[in-house]
Amino acid sequence: MPLYRAHVLVCGGTGCTSGGSDKIYDAFLKEIENFNLKDEVQVIRTGCFGLCAEGPIVIVYPEGAFYSKVADSDVKEIVEEHLLKGRIVKRLLYKESLEEGQIKSLNEVKFYKKQMRIALRNCGVINPENIEEYIAYDGYKALAKVLTEMTPEQVIDWVKRSGLRGRGGGGFPTGLKWEFAAKAPGDVKYVVCNADEGDPGAYMDRSILEGDPHSVIEAMAIAGYAIGSKQGYVYVRAEYPLAVKRLEIAINQAREYGLLGKNILGTGFEFDIEIRLGAGAFVCGEETALMTSIEGHRGEPRPRPPFPAVKGLWGKPTLLNNVETYANIPVIILKGPEWFASIGTEKSKGTKVFALVGKVNNTGLIEVPMGTTVREIVEDIGGGIPGGKKFKAVQTGGPSGGCIPASLMDTPIDFDSLTALGTMMGSGGMIVMDEDTCMVDIAKFFLEFTVDESCGKCPPCRIGTRRMLEILQKITSGNGTEEDLEKLEELAYSIKDSALCGLGQTAPNPVLSTLRYFRDEYEAHVKEKRCPAGACKALLRIVIDKDLCKGCGICAKNCPANAITGQIKKPFEIDQEKCIKCGVCIEKCPFKAISKKA
Repeated sequence: MPLYRAHVLVCGGTGCTSGGSDKIYDAFLKEIENFNLKDEVQVIRTGCFGLCAEGPIVIVYPEGAFYSKVADSDVKEIVEEHLLKGRIVKRLLYKESLEEGQIKSLNEVKFYKKQMRIALRNCGVINPENIEEYIAYDGYKALAKVLTEMTPEQVIDWVKRSGLRGRGGGGFPTGLKWEFAAKAPGDVKYVVCNADEGDPGAYMDRSILEGDPHSVIEAMAIAGYAIGSKQGYVYVRAEYPLAVKRLEIAINQAREYGLLGKNILGTGFEFDIEIRLGAGAFVCGEETALMTSIEGHRGEPRPRPPFPAVKGLWGKPTLLNNVETYANIPVIILKGPEWFASIGTEKSKGTKVFALVGKVNNTGLIEVPMGTTVREIVEDIGGGIPGGKKFKAVQTGGPSGGCIPASLMDTPIDFDSLTALGTMMGSGGMIVMDEDTCMVDIAKFFLEFTVDESCGKCPPCRIGTRRMLEILQKITSGNGTEEDLEKLEELAYSIKDSALCGLGQTAPNPVLSTLRYFRDEYEAHVKEKRCPAGACKALLRIVIDKDLCKGCGICAKNCPANAITGQIKKPFEIDQEKCIKCGVCIEKCPFKAISKKA
């Protein structure tokens, strides 16, 4: 491979791509050509760097200059100043990466300092469309090791000893699942990767497939060897076109290099992978519904037992893990189970990838050791809450999870701690909320999602969640009663006990956790007809402070409902019956005389 004096890494994840990183990449190629640097500088399109709030991101090595919020119009300056003249463009550097004129390494920047990247080890480091770059970072070395030095039983033993638990939400011991599939009788077995990822705000699996698809392919081949399978399937939602494209490229490259197909590495082992596209149904994240969809039927869950390890895809024993779970496997094989087990907590080993989103300064993709606290994630890695607002809660586990209040910020993030709080790890969505968030409205938001996404197969989920949503709509509109709160809680527990699949059984979690930690907000909505957060429109009043109003009439001119009247140079008034509470008048008032009142 040719040697270069500098490498320009352009983030090619979906977030930065939507911000124009493709244009930035093309602009670098053009300007490097213009300045006759093509033999000295290589431009690489990578996966996600993680710090999505600062995208599009470009990192230039060997200096490690971290350029953030780059536009294609900035490229010529970077090439001319940095790559040609050796002068770093300081105005484009990420603010925390420069200290006393010196560039910090990424590991010293607050966002990355407490992270430990195992599943994300190659994301933002290699070109995901070049198998040779993956191989250069020990790629397929783990597959070679298990095929030439280990028995299937030894592989399973290593996975069990590592303590790895499923990263898709359930947290079931991965090695045990592999053992069940290996011991199940049958000549035909399948290995399946769940890349459906339907939680609002979650993009962990997508980013791994976009930034490091070969890690999943290698792990699935290892799993195939361990359980005695020749065929694997990756079930990925069609709304992930970039992930699908890079996965297809990676699979074809692996076949060309003899790492998929027949007689892999000359060992006689045979394994191949096919992609199956999902139509975006949330329920297909549930393993039995996913397999039903692969078989060509409507994605609906099946009763368990029998479990997939015994009777799964087309009635054959099937091993099913999610993308992040597989991404850990090659590292465990190369570094050993004891190394992995030394990270995390007693019952939750290793690291966990989270999509940190919502009311937090540093939104993005993070990976932290199990046991890291909510406070460390929100304040240290996330950089705190924007605008000086107070932290109120964080939602983990998406529609299947629950809220952790500010009073429990020092809770360590692991499977058992979250379950004890009435929430769950889920696949890794983490939505941060500030003081302006109404927790009743949040519960309603997730119920609306669940109602829309319910497959409808079982009445508890199909009918019960809709009844819960109706009660929440009644409460947030100011018509709720104390009896409604009792009904809401009763319904929630009934659905948990009677729904067919895991998604239906966990659908009430957002309601139960907000009732548990924020019951006072529910009671304020019901008893006082007031939304303490000022978020529920039906319970708000928009008022004009007569002492501050100068009578300019700007509010009246901009009101879409003609609800504001008055005379120039005299205080104006709002007709509360006409007011639609859109807030336009608040935005337009130059004297800050208009505000919302809960």
